[in-house]
Amino acid sequence: MTIFSKIIAGEIPCYQIAENEQFYAFLDIFPLVKGHVLVIPKMEIDHFFDLPPEVLSGMMVFAQPIAKAIEKVFPCNRCGISVVGLEVPHAHMHLIPINSADDLNFNRAKLKLSKEEFIQVQQAILAELS
Repeated sequence: MTIFSKIIAGEIPCYQIAENEQFYAFLDIFPLVKGHVLVIPKMEIDHFFDLPPEVLSGMMVFAQPIAKAIEKVFPCNRCGISVVGLEVPHAHMHLIPINSADDLNFNRAKLKLSKEEFIQVQQAILAELS
């Protein structure tokens, strides 16, 4: 069971953004910038492109309103998408507010947000989703 499966099961707390029968979205606890969200399938598959086509396409549809909310809440040119998948063996994509391609550089230092800051980011995105 991956750490993401444990988050879905409620065994590990997270700052949840959205959930449906197939997918789950939550704030990355090691964000590149405020508003960095992870979107994962509930199906535990390691490689992103090993997901069945209907799950892969459904994941993009699930992520779309979240990306639009991120763009409204955080000053950015757009919401970037990154599929790296090296740190957790569970398919996932990153939704990140960006102004340039360099904003998707995972070698950059990660932010260290307080619990209050995470809650503020979560509530701002949730307000745009409702």
